[in-house]
Amino acid sequence: MKAVILAAGYGTRLQRDVESDSSGRFSSLAGTAKPLLPVGRRALISHWVHALRASAWVDCIYVVTNALYHTAFEEWAAEFPNVKILSDQTRSNDERLGAVACLQLAVKHFNIKDHVIVIGGDTLFREDFSLRKVKERFSEVQAKFEDSCLVLSYQCKDDETTKYGILEVDEDLRVLCMKEKPLPSDTKSRSACPCFYLFPKKSLPLLDVFLEDKKEAPIEEKDAPGNFVSWLIPRKPVYIHQISGRFDVGNLASYIECDLYFKEKLQDAESYMV
Repeated sequence: MKAVILAAGYGTRLQRDVESDSSGRFSSLAGTAKPLLPVGRRALISHWVHALRASAWVDCIYVVTNALYHTAFEEWAAEFPNVKILSDQTRSNDERLGAVACLQLAVKHFNIKDHVIVIGGDTLFREDFSLRKVKERFSEVQAKFEDSCLVLSYQCKDDETTKYGILEVDEDLRVLCMKEKPLPSDTKSRSACPCFYLFPKKSLPLLDVFLEDKKEAPIEEKDAPGNFVSWLIPRKPVYIHQISGRFDVGNLASYIECDLYFKEKLQDAESYMV
């Protein structure tokens, strides 16, 4: 198993908030990539590396970033022998390749032939999340179909459906479809889908097919990795693993909430997510 952490975003909303914050309390965050933000006792992305290494599930972790933050990620990764950094060579948000193209870039550059865990570099989960439980669930769905994919799901509020991809599933917890940011009246489901996916090795060539299909499409259709999942659902079996919730660091307010939780409420930092 390999892990690919998507960290090529530019954090424009967060950086805008930091610049406009008059208190000066968060000035140290200026120019810092979101995955490298301090959350509790370590960088946000370090929580993932610690958990992935402790779980002994993956043998290599690939982080895709951009040219602007490439040096900072290389310096951060120096203490982790099984972490490799790849730049997408872009230097601004307008140049971005999009998350799906970044995943494809990692698969091709590192010649990945194994199953892959794809993780959003600005996302962490509540303490009930466990890589061990995810591994067990993935083995379970793989036993049904060897090309089964696995995604996470948690219950969002009625007024939050317009922020997320919402999954509709059957009684076997197989995904029937994903509705992108629907109105609450458009679906009975409240199953939000965060950026954490397990793709079997047989599904990886479909990245090329998806991006070929979308080559004339605007960047927004290739940026959100959920768009690939939505496209994949009619083509491969996709199942869910349910969790209680997540931290999604998008702006300064959500960063402050996340950091405070990890400083004051996290019960066991060493076993977190393992």
